[in-house]
Amino acid sequence: MTGRGTDMTGRGATGTDMTGADVTELFIFARFHAHPGKEKALEEALRDNLTPTRKEPGCMNIHLFRSIRDPRLFYIHSRFNDEAAFELHAGLPHTVRMVSRVEPLIDHPFEATRAEQIA
Repeated sequence: MTGRGTDMTGRGATGTDMTGADVTELFIFARFHAHPGKEKALEEALRDNLTPTRKEPGCMNIHLFRSIRDPRLFYIHSRFNDEAAFELHAGLPHTVRMVSRVEPLIDHPFEATRAEQIA
């Protein structure tokens, strides 16, 4: 992919793939709120997924955050080259394993939001 950066419209980072087709980076936001007493197990499950995800060719970066005001609240923010890279990521064994590990530890349904940068 080439031409990374914000274009003149202020939209998200774009570029072209090896065929010359336009592609747009995909940003993922996921929120995890632990059941009381499950914070440590949740953090461990989320941390375990970072290294293998960072090794994926389509992953540009992935970071884990914890709320300062609510120690049970975690966020993952990641960037992928495109939708296809994220779809591949979502089906890989380490990702499937992470989702199955965190679902019983959180007090809400698991959800990851796909977004594009608009400004």
